[in-house]
Amino acid sequence: MEINFLRNIGQKIFKEISLVKPQFNRTSLGRGASGDTTFPIDKLVEDRIIEAFEKENIKVNLISEEKGENLVDSSYPTLIVDPIDGSKNAVSGIPFFSTSIAIADGNTLNNLKLGYIINLINGDEFWAIRKDGAFFNGDRIRVNNATSPIIIAFEASSPYKAIKNIIPVFKIANRVRCFGSTALDLAYLSAGALSVFIVPTPSRIFDFSAGILIAKEYGAIVTDIEGNSIENLPVNFDTKTTLLVSTSEILHKKILDLIK
Repeated sequence: MEINFLRNIGQKIFKEISLVKPQFNRTSLGRGASGDTTFPIDKLVEDRIIEAFEKENIKVNLISEEKGENLVDSSYPTLIVDPIDGSKNAVSGIPFFSTSIAIADGNTLNNLKLGYIINLINGDEFWAIRKDGAFFNGDRIRVNNATSPIIIAFEASSPYKAIKNIIPVFKIANRVRCFGSTALDLAYLSAGALSVFIVPTPSRIFDFSAGILIAKEYGAIVTDIEGNSIENLPVNFDTKTTLLVSTSEILHKKILDLIK
């Protein structure tokens, strides 16, 4: 499987959403496997991704926010999908949401092989291939070690608790942002738009898998908020972790010291 296969899926989804605009249909279709409300846009995109793999007869195990986990054969790669990362943004009319697709060829996060994210508003594409680098709209991207300005983004499922825990970090920030799409936060950090991304409450595997591969291949430092490696976490539906992603080791250490 090549990255262009994932890009083709993403571009078709972008075109369909641009024309049909399913995000404005706020009808609840019940709750997906993650426990979150499934909206028509979530189902549409998940269906398109699965249909693409089935059409090409590509055998995979599946981890998806909506359908959950379908482990068919341990010898197959695992498709990790967040059909719409930023669903609440999408149905609220906030133009910041994405599709995130990752492929793992083993049982832990260090086996992530391909990562792909597309911004479903402007079509920006981000992807990474393990040991072959990260790319933004076709151009290779490499870590920017600039020390200023420091722009920190965060995401949290429990904002009150999360903000209390990371307030000390804000004193070194020139700007702080909370955009509402973990995948795009990681993607734009890898494009040089952010210095640090923090998720102080547990993030789900389908939210971050593509993004952390892109960030790692870009050259960013990726750990949990205690500074522990997440490489050996299992590739399964229930995997969750906090995240701290920084564009330099010096900045990463500074953030860890402030959190502690």
